[in-house]
Amino acid sequence: MSLAVRVIPCLDVANGRVVKGVNFQNLRDAGDPVELARRYYEQGADELTFLDVTATVDNRSTTYDVVRATAEQVFIPLTVGGGIRSVEDVSRLQASGADKVGVNSAAIARPALIGEIADRFGSQVLVLSLDVKRSDRTESGFVVTTHGGRTETDLDALAWAGTAIELGVGELLVNSIDADGTKAGFDLELIRLMREISRVPVIASGGAGRAQDFPPAIAAGADAVLAASVFHNGELTIDDVKRELRAAGMPVR
Repeated sequence: MSLAVRVIPCLDVANGRVVKGVNFQNLRDAGDPVELARRYYEQGADELTFLDVTATVDNRSTTYDVVRATAEQVFIPLTVGGGIRSVEDVSRLQASGADKVGVNSAAIARPALIGEIADRFGSQVLVLSLDVKRSDRTESGFVVTTHGGRTETDLDALAWAGTAIELGVGELLVNSIDADGTKAGFDLELIRLMREISRVPVIASGGAGRAQDFPPAIAAGADAVLAASVFHNGELTIDDVKRELRAAGMPVR
């Protein structure tokens, strides 16, 4: 491994506030997104991910003013997801300060969206956000969900990820709904399987509880690790995670 491991705090935003739950349920307030973004930038975060978790459910666009205010506070790559349905949405987000965009529900509903965004802006701008559950209905044992984890599709998570890569996605954000908010560690099997089928970077998300949880995710094949509640609650800092990764022999910035 030669490229530095990226440590990425995630801001799940609803109604202009950062929220966090367990298994995507029982969301509670976790703070102001702009204040948290500034804190993580000052702590040394490599990137930030901003997900408007109710945009698709509410059938609206991402909150552009919150994105703009967040982008003004940080000078690291900012990925924004939630409610993106067209290349025009991507243009508006870039104008608001987003460096990359995450797509999920709209890309499942209309896979051609992936190619449209990649053709116009480049694959490096496009992240496929995968909210994944374990399921005995699919060949891999993992199924994709939409609408903030509320709706199960019939899509095998690995097959869909492979299709999306062929269509032009430049990165996979793999979030385990089963592990989300449990603080029991990342779903290492899911990470390994995604790594096997992916030629693009894989971001592991869901389940971080201790600094010791992060190196196994990288060892399983992730290029970056994403977490939310452990950072929001002050249980861990970015430096705590980087120190643990460094101790495990993994390169960090």
